[in-house]
Amino acid sequence: MPTRQEREEIARTRILRVLAKHGIATARTLEQKISDAGPYGQRIDPHILTSVRNALVNEGALQRGRHANAPWYSAGNAPGGFVKERLELQLPVYQAFTNGAFSMRLGQTLEIATYRAFLETDIEFYGRFKDLAAHDDSTTYSKEEPPQHRGRRHLDGQERLDFTVQHPDAGLLGIEIKNVREWLYPHQLEVREALRKCVTLDCVPVIIGRRIPYVTFMLLSTCGVIFHQTYNQLIPATDAALADQARNKELLGYHDLRTGNTPDARLRKFIGTNLMAVAKDARTRYAEYRDILEPFAFGEMGYSEFAARIRRRSKGQNENHDWEDEPQDGDE
Repeated sequence: MPTRQEREEIARTRILRVLAKHGIATARTLEQKISDAGPYGQRIDPHILTSVRNALVNEGALQRGRHANAPWYSAGNAPGGFVKERLELQLPVYQAFTNGAFSMRLGQTLEIATYRAFLETDIEFYGRFKDLAAHDDSTTYSKEEPPQHRGRRHLDGQERLDFTVQHPDAGLLGIEIKNVREWLYPHQLEVREALRKCVTLDCVPVIIGRRIPYVTFMLLSTCGVIFHQTYNQLIPATDAALADQARNKELLGYHDLRTGNTPDARLRKFIGTNLMAVAKDARTRYAEYRDILEPFAFGEMGYSEFAARIRRRSKGQNENHDWEDEPQDGDE
C-alpha cells in the first residue's frame, strides 16, 4: 500500500492533470474523477484529496473562487478565458442539481427505493410513502414518518429517523439514508446527526449512503453501526435529462447516477437478508461502545479522541490518551 506521502503526490499530480483539461471544477467533481474513478492504484480518498487541494491553493498552484455558493477550483496558470468558458458550461447544470426543490426529491429517491425493498420482505418496519401510485416523481411524495419517541425517549422538534425496524433479537434499528455526493466520513454532520438520533432512541444505527470510506466502516462498525454502500446516487426518473448532463464527463462528471426509485439487487439483498443477519451482533457491539459513541454523536468528544478510544479499546489497550489519526476535525 502506498505511503501517505506517495498518496499525496498522486493526488497532487491528478488534481493538476484533471484541472488542466477540465478548466474549473467543484470539489465533488474532483472527487468523482480522482476518488471514485481512475486507473488502479491512482484513486485517492477525499480526505487526502482535500488536504492536498488546500495546500495547492496556499501555494498558488490552484485558484479558488466561489460560484453558486460553492468553491470552484482552477489551475493557477490557466488562461482566464478558458476558465470562464468552462464555468459557463458547468454552472447551469450545477445550479439545477443543487436547487432546493430538486434536492428534496433527490433525497426521497433512495428512501423510496429502500421502502420498496422493505415491502418485498416480512420485516416489521415503520415509515412509509402513501401516494407512490398517485403521481410521478416530478413532485415530492407524502411520507408517514416513524414515531419520534420510544417510551420516554424522544427526538427534539420535528426530527425523525427515515425508517425503524423491529428486530426479534437486536431490538429497534434506526435507519438513516443519505443520497448525497459526499463520501460519509465519521466526523461529518450527516453521520453525527444519524448517530445522535439513534443513540437518543437507543436504536442500532443503520446508515445507507453512496460512498462510505474505509475509516468510517472501520471505526463505526466496531461500535455496532451497520452500513450499506450503494455506489450510485439515485435521481428522480423525471429528471433523466438533468442526470444525462450531470453524467457528462465534460460537465460535472457524475458517472454513477442512476435514475428511478426501484431498488437494485444489492439493496434488496441488504434489506432482505444482510441487515437482519448482522443486527444481533451489531447490538452487542453498540452496547459495548455506546459510552464513547454518545459523546461523539452529541459533539462532546472530538474525532481524534473518538478514533483513538475506539481503536485502543478494541485492542484491549489503555484508551485514556490521544493519538494522531486522519481525517482531522474540520476536513471537508
